[in-house]
Amino acid sequence: MESEKKRTGNTGEEIAADYMISKGYRILERNWMAGHLEVDLIAENERWLVIAEVKTRKNTLFGEPEDFVTLQKQRNLIRAAAAYIRRTQQVKEVRFDIISVVLQAGVQGVKHIEDAFQPRW
Repeated sequence: MESEKKRTGNTGEEIAADYMISKGYRILERNWMAGHLEVDLIAENERWLVIAEVKTRKNTLFGEPEDFVTLQKQRNLIRAAAAYIRRTQQVKEVRFDIISVVLQAGVQGVKHIEDAFQPRW
């Protein structure tokens, strides 16, 4: 049985994927795994390979969803992105985005933070 937290996360990822598609991105992977590391969405457009972390909350009482992307999570995304690039031989520029989704009283709020953090390759 799926937990409420998992359902909320899955809903947020669906909303984020639909949002990215509406902005002209092509979704390459959802919940892509490299060992124990996971990337919520990997997408591309003509210029960018986008590694996106999706954060979903039911409200903002304790902060915006993007506030919960920790430095450790950023490091893990960078490591997972490096594995993806090696496996797929990607040549596009890589960008790390955060997609923040708030599901408050049935209203969906989506904030796309492009280039949210930089790797130190």
